[in-house]
Amino acid sequence: MLKWIKDEKEIQKVTDEHADYFVLVFSGSFSDSAQRAIEELTKFSKDYKDIPLYALDVQKVKNVHQKYGVESVPTVLVIKKRQEANRFTGVESAAFYATQLAGMAPVHVARPTKKKALRVTVYTSPGCPPCGMVKKYLQENGIPYRSIDISRDERAAREIVRRSGQQAVPQIDINGRIVVGFDKGKLAGLLGITNKNERTET
Repeated sequence: MLKWIKDEKEIQKVTDEHADYFVLVFSGSFSDSAQRAIEELTKFSKDYKDIPLYALDVQKVKNVHQKYGVESVPTVLVIKKRQEANRFTGVESAAFYATQLAGMAPVHVARPTKKKALRVTVYTSPGCPPCGMVKKYLQENGIPYRSIDISRDERAAREIVRRSGQQAVPQIDINGRIVVGFDKGKLAGLLGITNKNERTET
């Protein structure tokens, strides 16, 4: 859930507690855009309660925005390993935040915390043995999926490059989280698979 930071000391505490990954939102009660962003982020956080999400009001917690090079609100920073990994400015939808913030989060916190239907899409191309391995893995574990051949769908090909930054296949979209290649560990974590033919509820 989204939590508010009250002072600079609390930021340091958050940084120490979530050294691997957390999200920091710069907001302001004076900004309608910032308030709308907070509303969308709150919706997002209800589905992803395990993702550390913190916000601060730049008028109440002063000077911190300068430290992070923030010039406007709303600004959302993704902090990984105590370094800025990405930032988003302006208002975005809860769905956008789910794709981007959960997409960058470690697997153990990236899964939705409430029951949610899995939406799995496998992007493939001809002559790709790992693509077949991914499909077989999903079938063995009872995971329904949609398959898209990017050699026949130019728009889909451009989209996966835009989202992942890579042209390699297979790419698997699991509720907005992209996995490149047949990474069984990541797939199992995101799909809730523990042992063969056994799936946990998410």
